[in-house]
Amino acid sequence: MSRRADQSERLERALDGGPIPHDEETRQMLAAAGTLRPDTRRSPARVRAAKEAMLREYERAQNPQEAREDAGTGDGLDEPEIHREEVELPGGGHLVLTDIEAITPERVERTADRIARILQSSEQKDRLS
Repeated sequence: MSRRADQSERLERALDGGPIPHDEETRQMLAAAGTLRPDTRRSPARVRAAKEAMLREYERAQNPQEAREDAGTGDGLDEPEIHREEVELPGGGHLVLTDIEAITPERVERTADRIARILQSSEQKDRLS
């Protein structure tokens, strides 16, 4: 039997759980094979956390919450009222303000002035270019 075949056979026996050979080459090959094997150790903390999560989910599925008779009333999830104001801008523009909060006349005026200034400044830039 050739030397290479002998080494291969010793390596296979060692990988199958047989006696570990004492020669340095085979030990190095075993170490290399061990680094290629995927790590199968599991963290005990992660196993425990997964088990606890499964038990919590099982408990929740077995004991669903009872539906409240007053569900949907006063829980803040009702449809909010949408406020809307339309304003004509100088120069023929049209502005629509929409908000879930009340829109005051002062807010409408401030916003319209701000938009009018932005439009005027962009018109002036267009004339310069």
